[in-house]
Amino acid sequence: MNAFKRDKKEEEDGGGNPFQNVEKTTVLQEARTFNDTPVNPRKCAHILTKILYLLNQGEQLGTTEATEAFFAMTKLFQSRDVILRRLVYLGIKELSSVAEDVIIVTSSLTKDMTGKEDLYRAAAIRALCTITDGAMLTAIERYMKQAIVDKSPAVSSAALVSSLHLSNVSGDVSRRWANEAQEALNSENVMVQYHALGALYQARKADKHAVIKLVAKLMRRSLKSPYAACMLIRIACKLLDDSNESSELLDFIEACLRHKSEMVVYEAAHALVNLGRSGIREIAPAISVLQLFCSSSKPALRFAAVRTLNKVAMSHPAAVTACNLDLENLITDSNRSIATLAITTLLKTGAESSVDRLMKQIATFVSEISDEFKVVVVQAIRALCQKFPRKHSVLMNFLSAMLRDEGGLEYKAAIADTIIAVMEGNADAKEAGLAHLCEFIEDCEHTSLAVRILHLLGQEGPTSKHPSRYIRFIYNRVILESASVRAAAVTALARFAAACPTLLPNVLVLLSRCQLDSDDEVRDRATYYCTILQNKNDSSVLPLIHPPLLSIPSLERALRNYTNTNMVEPFDISQVPAAQPIEEPSPAEVQLTIKPTQPRLTREESYAEKLSAVPQLASIIQGALPFKSSQLIELTESETEYNVKCVKHSFNDYLILQFDCVNTLPDQLLEDVSVTVDPPEGYTVVREVPCAKLPYNEPGTTYTVLLYPDDVHLSPATIPTTLRFIIRDCDPVTGLPEAEQGYQDDYILEDLEVTLADQMRGSNSRGIDMNAAWEGAAARGFICTEETFALGANVTTLEAAVQSLVGFLGLEVAERSDRVQSGATSHMLLLHGFFRGGKEIFARARLALSGSQVTMQLSIKSQDHDVTSLVLSSVG
Repeated sequence: MNAFKRDKKEEEDGGGNPFQNVEKTTVLQEARTFNDTPVNPRKCAHILTKILYLLNQGEQLGTTEATEAFFAMTKLFQSRDVILRRLVYLGIKELSSVAEDVIIVTSSLTKDMTGKEDLYRAAAIRALCTITDGAMLTAIERYMKQAIVDKSPAVSSAALVSSLHLSNVSGDVSRRWANEAQEALNSENVMVQYHALGALYQARKADKHAVIKLVAKLMRRSLKSPYAACMLIRIACKLLDDSNESSELLDFIEACLRHKSEMVVYEAAHALVNLGRSGIREIAPAISVLQLFCSSSKPALRFAAVRTLNKVAMSHPAAVTACNLDLENLITDSNRSIATLAITTLLKTGAESSVDRLMKQIATFVSEISDEFKVVVVQAIRALCQKFPRKHSVLMNFLSAMLRDEGGLEYKAAIADTIIAVMEGNADAKEAGLAHLCEFIEDCEHTSLAVRILHLLGQEGPTSKHPSRYIRFIYNRVILESASVRAAAVTALARFAAACPTLLPNVLVLLSRCQLDSDDEVRDRATYYCTILQNKNDSSVLPLIHPPLLSIPSLERALRNYTNTNMVEPFDISQVPAAQPIEEPSPAEVQLTIKPTQPRLTREESYAEKLSAVPQLASIIQGALPFKSSQLIELTESETEYNVKCVKHSFNDYLILQFDCVNTLPDQLLEDVSVTVDPPEGYTVVREVPCAKLPYNEPGTTYTVLLYPDDVHLSPATIPTTLRFIIRDCDPVTGLPEAEQGYQDDYILEDLEVTLADQMRGSNSRGIDMNAAWEGAAARGFICTEETFALGANVTTLEAAVQSLVGFLGLEVAERSDRVQSGATSHMLLLHGFFRGGKEIFARARLALSGSQVTMQLSIKSQDHDVTSLVLSSVG
């Protein structure tokens, strides 16, 4: 015991980390002590602990250093000291991936794993399996099988876990040792039973029927291990997600709600509420169990219950309402994480009248919780703003106070995202939101967030009631911030000047000062904007100040194709599609953790590579990106023997029909598969690309290329389609054809519609003043055509009329004009985009509701008269 006593000086120092000043070079020199005879166990254990500490702190050892340390460490097998031997096993595991010739300790480890000292055996098995490769596996297989069924639980568990790790070396290890794992499943030890079930599942997971059989067998017996029971529940849930046979599995999971182990009960409740097919009735038993856990004396159970209820409240808030009283009792919980989750859950399920009270309670301790749970609070407030828009003032004031607190980028970005989302969903909150964001960027430490807010100010500030009040905040960034923030501020100032003529003289003075900036990007932007604003002071300047966001891969491809031409004609940037906007998640989809968004390709970009890879199409499309690609269209019923889906790819002059085909008959092989189309008036079939073979249940693709009519009025058409192929009978098991020759057959498909929306696409017009652009279009030679329509009986509301027109035209909604105010009897919808060939189109629809009759005055502007008349005639 004297060894564990601390002297008075150590107690006064407060202890601390004894290894904080350890250096790699010094420790490796000390490792030479391992070669001493006799071995000093206490000293060697201390040195080996230092090596393990360095490795776990991320210190990298070179191959030579690791090899020398490894071989010195093998000398320690001479000692029988238990602590030192266990440290040697850990050292072997850590150094095995770096050192060379580690296989030399195989015999020593094999001796230890088969010896009589149980304290050695389990750790020796783990170390041995770490250094084992495919060639050595056969030599130790007999020992491993014996270890799996060993009477010592530690040895058996070590062997089972090692068998799972060895699956990376040889995929069939678990299957070869399945009989021993089955025997270990009957063990009385809870961990052995748990690890045995894991090994059995690993052996059978590729065979769905074998897994079902295993689960069915174990459902009828009571597993002693709560860990194994939890794993069985997870396996059952996976089967439920993959199969329609759900009654028995669902009954088993519900029965686990009455298990004697709280761990199993929670696992079952968690599984029920996370099943994709669960409705309110299916999750009701789980909610009752979680409600009981909310009043548990154990903090871990209370935390688990309230966290799960918080997640359920996103999709089924009504189901959680019954727990509101228990959740209110948790608001004063000593654990701040539990209290935070309880309040955020109440925010999702409570009434509008309780919002003020809950916000006051959050304010008392929000500064004491971690950023992770602050983000949870912010996300709950975001959902609440969408649920109760009239409470935006209270909620935004609270968010503004949170912005002033200390926090990391993720936390601050979550607050800014929420304020922006509230502004977009509620016009009354716009002025207050901009004011809060302006105050925030005065002290914002995060460059990326400051740039984003400046961009937003440039978008929304010019259309506010008092645009001039934001100029000071933006120009302060030019004086005080880093280069990237200064550049964003310059762009924001230019947008104010372009959209607000009264501010132009003052902003030009500010921009001229920016031309003396020390950063190239800031100077270039200031010079560019000054030149444009001084030479062209009208509404058409706004697109030059803030061009639409383009898809970078598409722009790169278009420029590469342009450089391969003679470059006589100027580059037409209108042919480049806009970047795909990232859709905002609904409140039900907001997750508890922020996940980084991944860049997404547009639908056209994802299909471009596939089309270019077809040699017969490469000469036609010549590397160009599809102007627009449609969604998949079903041309057959899902139950029929042949499934055919179509994607329409519109180019400037060509329409490429991509037919994805699947043969669902196992006794037939289809060859020379193609889809024959009967071209409508004006269309010409240019090329057909058949699919050579279509085996059972393997997808194949065939293409048909059509030339668009010279008269655009003939382009909307109905195209009859027929699937043609040669059938060869084959063996259903092997898939090999039985006959040398087949016979010709065909299969009638659904007619294919080529619509106006297939030939028009939207543009990224966010932030552009569409009213100014509409008025300025006349100066650019645009022709305006107008007509009035009485919409059909199936369109009885303004919302339905907006959705119908947007879907029919395929253009992009401008200035969020697709949002109809509740109770409104009139509405204006603004649309913008391009017709194939890069012909720009503006559309303005004035909608009026009288009773259940919707009247629409539709105005179309384009430089091509045929396009305007085509749009109006198609709508009529």
